[in-house]
Amino acid sequence: MDLDFGRCYRAVSARDTRFDGQFFTAVRTTGIYCRPSCPAVTPKPKNVQFVPTAAAAQQAGFRACRRCMPDATPGSPHWNIHSDLSSRAMRLISDGAVERGGVDAVADTLGYSTRQLTRVLTAEMGAGPLALARAHRAHTARTLIQTTAMSMTDIAFAAGFSSVRQFNDTVREVFAVNPTTLRSEAARRGPVPTNGTVALRLPYRAPLDKTWLDWFLKGHIVAGIESWDDGLYRRSLRLPHGYAVVGLRIEDGYVDTTLGLQDMRDLAPAVARIRHLLDLDADPVAVDTALAEDPHLAPHVAAHPGIRVPGSPDGQELLLRTMIGQQISLRAAATHTARLVDALGTPIEDPVSGTITRLFPGSGAVAERGHEVLTGPKSRVAAVIGVADVLASGKLVLHSAREAGELERDLLALKGIGPWTARYVVMRLLADPDVLLDTDLVVRQGAEAVGVPLKDSERWAPWRSYVSMHLWNIALERRGQ
Repeated sequence: MDLDFGRCYRAVSARDTRFDGQFFTAVRTTGIYCRPSCPAVTPKPKNVQFVPTAAAAQQAGFRACRRCMPDATPGSPHWNIHSDLSSRAMRLISDGAVERGGVDAVADTLGYSTRQLTRVLTAEMGAGPLALARAHRAHTARTLIQTTAMSMTDIAFAAGFSSVRQFNDTVREVFAVNPTTLRSEAARRGPVPTNGTVALRLPYRAPLDKTWLDWFLKGHIVAGIESWDDGLYRRSLRLPHGYAVVGLRIEDGYVDTTLGLQDMRDLAPAVARIRHLLDLDADPVAVDTALAEDPHLAPHVAAHPGIRVPGSPDGQELLLRTMIGQQISLRAAATHTARLVDALGTPIEDPVSGTITRLFPGSGAVAERGHEVLTGPKSRVAAVIGVADVLASGKLVLHSAREAGELERDLLALKGIGPWTARYVVMRLLADPDVLLDTDLVVRQGAEAVGVPLKDSERWAPWRSYVSMHLWNIALERRGQ
């Protein structure tokens, strides 16, 4: 990744929070790396180097600043803007794929050799997959140390370290203090939750249109797996080692998050999927600046700065829910899906409110018993069951590191999936910023309302997904929703 020294240094001099997570400032005289907005005295240019990832800074021997905590910045928007090998690999690494299957498994998933993957990541990110995964483990460890009362031994293995010694060495190398000191510093800032949950503040780049995200989450609620109560969104998550019940409330500058995890090893994947769900790693200023150049969109962009494109934490759930909801209203789709969840979803415990009672049904259960529950046109029911069977067999694999064009072709090859469904799934599963849902009725209504021509949409690239959200929002506002 190319980093222009002058542009980066100007951002650091201005303590510009918009660049947090997009690069890191490594200071040679102190041996510390910081986020661009760190409140410390701006270092002299001759003492600074800029790196694209925290892992690159750590690999070069720099320690994390304990004042600005650079590992806790919003993620880089580059992983979503681009679909190259390094960007797709970063999505898997953020989801904990290295800890679960090793570098070889990540390379196999992406269709490359381990050697080629390491070479590309080192060139683009300043560190190989092992170093990048180590940086994520260090961040997970710090989070658990500072937000739970777990023993250090339990934290070591929950964060993905192979031994307590490796955990201790990494924490000391990355943060320049031992784990006990990190916990003592956190204890002075406030009490640690004691009810088995992890409480986090997930940062994002301002601005963020809270009204739009609140409407989207509330409007798609499916009873049993989701709930909404006065701005608090809760849902169940199926994770690699178990399940979680999460609570999310959008505040100024961060999302107040509670995680009830069945297995603490799932902390990093859960956080990655929540960030993906709310599009927290977007660069809203870049998006808004580009779209404001269109005179038809400019007034709505000004009225709704920082609109987000909601993602999905579960690819199979997204696809099946989308198919169930084809050509019917949101309310009807929620009713049909809730019936499926109630009949076939995996029962879980929700000690906080008791409103989250199920995980979304696995594709195998839908393939085997969906005909007992699903109602509506026979062709749609058959299509949902057929796709569930393909998912259960492993013939179709859905994850956030798929290549967009390839995934769209795979989806269109399945009976019952048309262009709108395929593109909608690509947009939300891959966090693809450049999908224009120009065949969507509501999007077209929004375009007509403000006189936006949908032809020649290249003028909006690479932000056409955000155009879809704006047009969708325009139509809903006209309806008074």
